[in-house]
Amino acid sequence: MRRFNLHETFVVHQYDFDDWESEPHTHNYFEIIFIENGSGFHTINEIRFPYKKGDVFLLSPQDKHHFEINQKTQFCYFKFTELLFSDKVELANRAHWLQQIHDILHHPNLMPGDVIKNREDRQVVWDIQQLVIREFNQQKSYFKHIISNAISTILSLIARNIEESYTGQVERPEKLDSTVSTILSYVRKNVYNPDLIKSSALAEKFGLSSTYINNYFKKNTGESLHQFITRYKLTLVKHELMNTDHTVSEIAFRLGYTDESHLTKSFKKHFGNTPKGFKKSLLNS
Repeated sequence: MRRFNLHETFVVHQYDFDDWESEPHTHNYFEIIFIENGSGFHTINEIRFPYKKGDVFLLSPQDKHHFEINQKTQFCYFKFTELLFSDKVELANRAHWLQQIHDILHHPNLMPGDVIKNREDRQVVWDIQQLVIREFNQQKSYFKHIISNAISTILSLIARNIEESYTGQVERPEKLDSTVSTILSYVRKNVYNPDLIKSSALAEKFGLSSTYINNYFKKNTGESLHQFITRYKLTLVKHELMNTDHTVSEIAFRLGYTDESHLTKSFKKHFGNTPKGFKKSLLNS
């Protein structure tokens, strides 16, 4: 496909590959990758998981990735920089939106994989993908504005799906306090550094007492900091069991559990099965 002449802020590429010859690599731009057909494995930041038709991936410049193709695959890439949302293209509440989405945009793969979980959202994202490709090809009046707003909508849907994957089914207020949102983002980014997400460390980081930060967090989210961190860690444990060959001991060490038995006890309490039992059921199915 031809390039979009907007100072290289947005490009659409479509590829058909039987084999993936590129080495694991990073980029200096963002990518939304649509799997239009085919199957295989996608490795992001050393975590390998299967991909299939309909999957959508969001990659930040920091993410290292590569594909292993089992069945001939058709890829559609949207490549862009944050300049796509600059003052040159009007976007309502642009600065506020970029601030809200910043952490997910730059750290989308704390839990790598297909970023769309909701079936209805997936259909909307793929419909918008077709709109973007059409506007990119035809370049009629206002096409830059349409593409900018379309990509912002896709990113907002991706952000919502990632947020829901992280936070689970606990009911929360529609709008979170900005401090709570910052705390959530900080915990997600530092979940593999257990010393940084202790209650005392978080209190010091945000200039609050340990008692106040816990009460403040629970008031705004409906659950305590400890409950959120525990549930988020267990979500990552489940993800690693499903998508990596890491042992339970390795996962426990990475997430700061005292030992494998401590992780096993917590996992069974939340999911009704041990990590090894869960892994075995996956293998059997």
